[in-house]
Amino acid sequence: MGNTTNNNRREFLKKTSTTLAVSAFFPTIWVKKSFGQKLGATLGHNSHRYRVVEGWGVLDAGKNPVNDCHEMVEDAKGRLIMLTNETRNNILIYDKSGKLLETWGNSYPGGHGLTLGNEGGEQFLLITDTDRNQVIKTDLKGKEIFKIDYPREIKDYNHPGEFKPTETAINPANGDIYVADGYGRNFVTQYNSKGEYIRHFGGKGATDGTFECCHGVLVDTRDAKNPTLLVTDRSHTSLKRFTLDGKYLATIPVPGSFICRPVLKGKNLYAAVYRSTSQDYKDSGYITIFDEKDRVISTPGGTEPKYVKNVLQEQRKDRSFMGFLHPHDVCVDSDESIYVPQWASGKTYPVKLERI
Repeated sequence: MGNTTNNNRREFLKKTSTTLAVSAFFPTIWVKKSFGQKLGATLGHNSHRYRVVEGWGVLDAGKNPVNDCHEMVEDAKGRLIMLTNETRNNILIYDKSGKLLETWGNSYPGGHGLTLGNEGGEQFLLITDTDRNQVIKTDLKGKEIFKIDYPREIKDYNHPGEFKPTETAINPANGDIYVADGYGRNFVTQYNSKGEYIRHFGGKGATDGTFECCHGVLVDTRDAKNPTLLVTDRSHTSLKRFTLDGKYLATIPVPGSFICRPVLKGKNLYAAVYRSTSQDYKDSGYITIFDEKDRVISTPGGTEPKYVKNVLQEQRKDRSFMGFLHPHDVCVDSDESIYVPQWASGKTYPVKLERI
């Protein structure tokens, strides 16, 4: 009886010591429970809070490697299509559990932007490649349909190498394509659905209608009667709103947040912030979420959004969560979970945030 009691006590102390050691080792991201059960970190603010799903989408890097995980979209079948600039498998297609379904693509060394479109009931992809200096339209199996080369119609371009497109957007009403040349001449160029030039606007600068890295672009259809364009002015920590023919309307300041591209889901805008407060501040990214009035309401991985006299105050990385380093995009699925591919983050696979 005495030996049993001592054994029980030793076993209790052993388990307690192990539990404390595990808790100390995972203090800021997540903790393990019962050696296999997991409790994800809780992120976000107000109405949009999320739980980190540990280990989602992690693959065998020897078979399915990634380099920069740049962007992700959800297709009509609920599959999650992710673009990486790793040419052994530029496209990785997951289901929502994180299981790999399909891979394709080995010719996009600068695979950067990924947009999903619909034409006659068939979905397609637009891939921007900053190394190929092109936008490539493909079907969902990777068959190339057409390419958009550098815009010869714009006199500011002297050769293809000056065109480094980072993102595209599609107007669902007529199929027009908007190409943001965020790493090149900073023009937004409008094409029809066949890739034929219509017009351009912007360019590099610090005025209302120009950009310092127009990294992302979105057709904002929340006002169905008056859709507009939202363009990232990343280095100026803002989004800018334009008419569909490129006339400047307004600026949405997001102090502290260097946004890659805005993504629309329902009445909310979502965006990945690749760095905060300074572009020299490495590993300082997070996610930001706007309401229908373009006010920031939640910042998973960042400080709580605060407004003083209707002015958003500067935000920054919340150092208590280091699961985000350099978020590059967000994909919001039909369950309102968020998937976060990251740039320059140790060749890591996407992070999943489950809506609470």
